[in-house]
Amino acid sequence: MGLGTFVSQPARKGASAAARRAAPIRGDMLLLVVVIALMIFGLLMLYSASLDFSKRIYEGNATYMFNKQLLWLLLGGATAALLMRTDYHLWQRLAVPVMVVTVGLLIGVLINNQIRFGAVRSFFGGSVQPSELAKLVTVLYLSVWLYAKRDFLHDVQLGLIPLAAILGMLGGLIYIQPDLSAAATIFILGGLLFFLAGGELRQIVLFLIVAVIAGWIVVQFSATGRARLASYVIGLKNPLQSDYQVRRSLEALIRGEWFGLGLGNSITKVTGLPVPPTDSIFAVVTEELGLLGTMCLIGLYGLLLWRGLRIAAKAPDSLGAVMAAGLTFWIVIEAVINMAVMVGLLPFAGNALPFVSYGGSNLVSTLAAIGILFNISRQSGASVPETGERRMYGATVDLRRRDRRRRVSRAGRA
Repeated sequence: MGLGTFVSQPARKGASAAARRAAPIRGDMLLLVVVIALMIFGLLMLYSASLDFSKRIYEGNATYMFNKQLLWLLLGGATAALLMRTDYHLWQRLAVPVMVVTVGLLIGVLINNQIRFGAVRSFFGGSVQPSELAKLVTVLYLSVWLYAKRDFLHDVQLGLIPLAAILGMLGGLIYIQPDLSAAATIFILGGLLFFLAGGELRQIVLFLIVAVIAGWIVVQFSATGRARLASYVIGLKNPLQSDYQVRRSLEALIRGEWFGLGLGNSITKVTGLPVPPTDSIFAVVTEELGLLGTMCLIGLYGLLLWRGLRIAAKAPDSLGAVMAAGLTFWIVIEAVINMAVMVGLLPFAGNALPFVSYGGSNLVSTLAAIGILFNISRQSGASVPETGERRMYGATVDLRRRDRRRRVSRAGRA
């Protein structure tokens, strides 16, 4: 018996290892397909949008921005691959240190005082923007914080007020760069996560009221905010008098019609469209690929939203549910804001178009979010005891289609 026991143990271990190697890859593969499609689409559009701009800005090097984006893509892909295999529960221990580092970077940007395009928001000649990292860290930190405080969310002093303090610190550091759009995104994500975590309706209403008042005050004391809001209001009345960047974007949209002018044939990108590889790249998409190509891009973001919310609905615990929903909404909100601004539906903001716009910080942060999201999907089949804390997160979108309809349940109560 003793000899058989000693022989069988390594045999069982070897068989188990072989079974793990032969097992199919766990996780939402459709999510990966959608992300790969977005990255390919983004590289094609960036190559087209950046050639003339890069040649003019970087002393004749037409492919400088494209080549640099490829390097960031490699770094982002490696980061995503690492996070795919890293248990998302590890963020319960890393959330505070990462938040401290992020706050340090936001302060360091102000001390470094490297001015680009009238703002102080980057290191290394604009290559690293901590405000992009702050958006990702906000979702991770608040997911962990709300999970830890789930029994106290109904208490204003222990729930809403500390949340407002966290968001105020991050938003304030970003605002004084100034980066109004990133600061607004931070507050939007905070309120959304508080709702997803099951915050009471009266607290959510209070949060919205305070946010609107604070936003109005910021606009009144910010020359940039006042100018953007005034231009937006004028543009709603008469698109021909809207902001120059919006007018050129609408011109590109009209010129593109249904099928576009063809990849690389945009006219506005070489006749004065501001920063076509970054904020205005959606205008290049509409002109070169037309309404059909634009709808394909919007459809890819729609698929990303669907898969992300499905992962949230099937997450093994409340932490994974809120984190997955928060990361998904962050990426989609960034896309919606960028596209809406370019057609004059929202006041001007500097949000990047995820996976498409030029920018290393945004690309790496977005791919890191995808890696975490995929890790949550890999663990969706894990057996986790169902307790009251899981039901508290009743605002998480339910895409299980029990009655063949999608629905969002109301926020649950403890």
